[in-house]
Amino acid sequence: MDNYQIETAQNVRITQNAASVLSRGIAYLIDYLILIAYITTVVLILGGMNISPFETWASGLVITLPFLLYHLLMEVFLNGQSLGKMAMNIRVVMLDGSKPKFSAYLIRWLLRTIDLSLTGVSVAVLTVLINGKGQRLGDIAAKTTVISERRKSSLLKTMATEIPDNYSPAYPQVSIIDDAEMRQINSIFKDAKLNSKHNVILHLAKTLERKLNVKAKEKPITFIETLIKDYNYYAQK
Repeated sequence: MDNYQIETAQNVRITQNAASVLSRGIAYLIDYLILIAYITTVVLILGGMNISPFETWASGLVITLPFLLYHLLMEVFLNGQSLGKMAMNIRVVMLDGSKPKFSAYLIRWLLRTIDLSLTGVSVAVLTVLINGKGQRLGDIAAKTTVISERRKSSLLKTMATEIPDNYSPAYPQVSIIDDAEMRQINSIFKDAKLNSKHNVILHLAKTLERKLNVKAKEKPITFIETLIKDYNYYAQK
């Protein structure tokens, strides 16, 4: 698994863990086997009904459309994952770690034929190995990558916040904060909330705004809670 850094518009560097070629390959194989199982099942069912697979346009669509649209629909509705990616705990994200828009998923899907089909995956593998950011041609065009979501045990001991699968971070700049600093921030914040030390929360929020060079979009307490969630999100990558 390769680590790489990207730089945001605020000149903040964010580290991502690109999924390995092996994990992406296994995910691709799982998805392929799922599609083969689907087609086999449909053909057997149609055969039992004495219908040839492509005898009518309807039977043809039942077979071909899910096969063609599988990856696009899965990634759109499962937040960047197909069933294979889910099994390997990897996910499609934008280079800054945020959730891709539909247009990004569409670009990846449109270039799948070049990356994975016409060349027997050789172009995809070569591009991922050379690129250094875990990107095949479709990812480069869409400005996406595939990352590993294996959790860091040290972070989970530090942060108890559960992050939803569809979570989209609001402040990617939080990645410049290291684990020790976040432990301290979390400790101060919890103590201030417990003892209603509003001045401490306000001061902490202002300090974090300056450190990250951002302007809070929320009230101080919500801002700090959001930063903690964002930090936990990126640390799980």
